[in-house]
Amino acid sequence: MSTPAVLYHFAYHPASRTARLALGEAKVDYSEEAVRPWEDDCPLFEMNPSGMPPVLTTTEKNRPLTLCELDAILGWLEDRSKGDFLLPADPAERAEARRLATWFSRRFSDEVDAVLLHERMEKPLLRLGPPDARMLREGREALKSHLTVLEPLAAGREWLAGRRLSQADLIAAGHLSVLDYFGEIAWASWPSLKLWYSKLKSRPCFRPLLGDRFPGVHPAPWYADLDF
Repeated sequence: MSTPAVLYHFAYHPASRTARLALGEAKVDYSEEAVRPWEDDCPLFEMNPSGMPPVLTTTEKNRPLTLCELDAILGWLEDRSKGDFLLPADPAERAEARRLATWFSRRFSDEVDAVLLHERMEKPLLRLGPPDARMLREGREALKSHLTVLEPLAAGREWLAGRRLSQADLIAAGHLSVLDYFGEIAWASWPSLKLWYSKLKSRPCFRPLLGDRFPGVHPAPWYADLDF
């Protein structure tokens, strides 16, 4: 066992959300410590050279262990499981899960999150002024192009990478759930993705995320609705 564990995270950071989903799916007993990584006194700077969440502190065979960022946390969960946890045993599905995970961590983060979440979330937090209409249009067009690729994957498979839940599903949900909070996804246009997302929202690991509330911004009306 690896307890006690503490997850240092920011609730609207996609990788932090994925870590919470994965820890919940693995039924790891942990407590949460909310952090604000843009502040000079953020405790993450003493634990992670990059200063970025999520960071999980725990013990392994009576030794302290600090897992910096999502890849380390997911790898630790995979290593401690008695079988395949969030990486399928099938080599093709395993490769597809890794492909999708890399896609979200690179292209989706750069083309969608860096624009839409900057305008909708970072600007209010850092008091950088109102959202830029041109940047919002560009971010929404980028989001649409990514959803266009994801929709047929959700339509043709039980889960994004294949027949079973994988890292790809939780990573995708970490990103899309933040955008969903701000009402940026028109789910009616993406029926297969909507069905996939509703399955994830119904899992126990997702419940804590549905209680998140961003200061001064109410979530989209359907955000916490399992039958949206």
